[in-house]
Amino acid sequence: MLEPTIGIEIHVELKSQTKVFSNSLNNFDSLANENISLIDLAYPGTLPRLNKEVIEMALKAALALNCSINKEMHFDRKNYFYPDLPKGYQITQNKTPIGYDGYLMINLSGVPKKIDIERIHIEEDTAKSIHGQGGTVLDFNRAGVPLIEIVTKPVIKSDLEAVAYLEGIREILLYLGISDVKIEEGSMRCDANISLSEKDSNKLGTKAEVKNIGSISNVGTSILYEIERQKKIIESGNKVINETRRFDDKTGTTISMRVKETASDYRYFPEANIPALELSDEYILEVKNSIPILPSVLRDKYNKLGVNQNNIKTIIGNYSLCQFFEGVVELVDPVTAANILTGDVLNYLNKNKSDMKDIKLTEDNFKELIETYEKGTISSKHIKDIIPVLLEKGGRVSSIIKDLGLKQINNDELILEVINNIIENNPESVTDYKNGQDRALKYLMGQIMKQTKGQVNPAKASELLTVELAKL
Repeated sequence: MLEPTIGIEIHVELKSQTKVFSNSLNNFDSLANENISLIDLAYPGTLPRLNKEVIEMALKAALALNCSINKEMHFDRKNYFYPDLPKGYQITQNKTPIGYDGYLMINLSGVPKKIDIERIHIEEDTAKSIHGQGGTVLDFNRAGVPLIEIVTKPVIKSDLEAVAYLEGIREILLYLGISDVKIEEGSMRCDANISLSEKDSNKLGTKAEVKNIGSISNVGTSILYEIERQKKIIESGNKVINETRRFDDKTGTTISMRVKETASDYRYFPEANIPALELSDEYILEVKNSIPILPSVLRDKYNKLGVNQNNIKTIIGNYSLCQFFEGVVELVDPVTAANILTGDVLNYLNKNKSDMKDIKLTEDNFKELIETYEKGTISSKHIKDIIPVLLEKGGRVSSIIKDLGLKQINNDELILEVINNIIENNPESVTDYKNGQDRALKYLMGQIMKQTKGQVNPAKASELLTVELAKL
């Protein structure tokens, strides 16, 4: 029986202020070839200068992913010739990656699994090739942008494990604040190495590498396709070729690009223009202590507070929403806050293609909203009316309630007056209820809500309605 073995390589662009070996700005939104220097263009006689901010960011990633740290590092030249690589080589870390022997815990259907990480190393990005009808042009803004490459050991066994691993990595890097990890913008790029071998065999099969997959879901799709493609080749008596392939998201298939290179093809040798780097224990500890609260800790915290799993996943998956939630979680009921944020607030943001920074919701007026709701002054229906105004204009919730004419009816006498009126005008529904038809109660409640324009306390109205009907 054939069994897949999968390894994942992730290239992550770091959002440092400047590039890794020059003072050029590191900015995705700039005009083409706006942020370039003679170093980026590899002019003869120019020398690279290592960016300390990049080291700190890479070290944070290595520590967060439970890696051992190489305290003494040097950089290497990876030699290959391609139009988007002006020097004819890429500066990287071959023998001394900043982090090694790390791991990430994933969880599938309640079953934990440890995904071993072989290495994390620092390198520079290439220029960007833009292909058009008139030919290919190059944007050197990306040349020299700092990358970390995160390489797993061949321990992943399915597309689901691969997707869970990528989602976990993306969360951690986002919360570390070292990358935007926007796959659609290329700041996180994924390669998958897939091979098949007989189950329980100590020998791995010939692998194919699928390069630059454009989304996390497509990583899963490409892995499934490769497993079936290689299975058909092996079962027909042929051999899988060690090659590089690309994923076509329109057809859901992988397409051959070239025969796979080996490490010897790159002729690695030490980068003589960058001195060896030594990290002190004090510096490593300082960086470790600066690491913020990570998603796994937040997930445990929200579980203990009683927030449901779907809301936890939504909150942690939206970084700015989570930061806001963290600011109010000690001030209000966390379950109510999570429900409103993942419901009405997130619906507004998605509908208007906005982010938390674009709206006027503050910790103070959000706290007032929840307190007003818990006092029974407003209902959940009122919250839906208040949220758009609160997010667009801000201000006090009490003022918005007054301006919109919203106030929940809690007075028993007023509610009973409405109930008796509804009972008197709907004798058939009352008879249906007496005959055991539950939908009649829902109809009567609907009439009460309609007559009060949704302002009556629904829980109290339902209770009083049931009592009045029992008297008949």
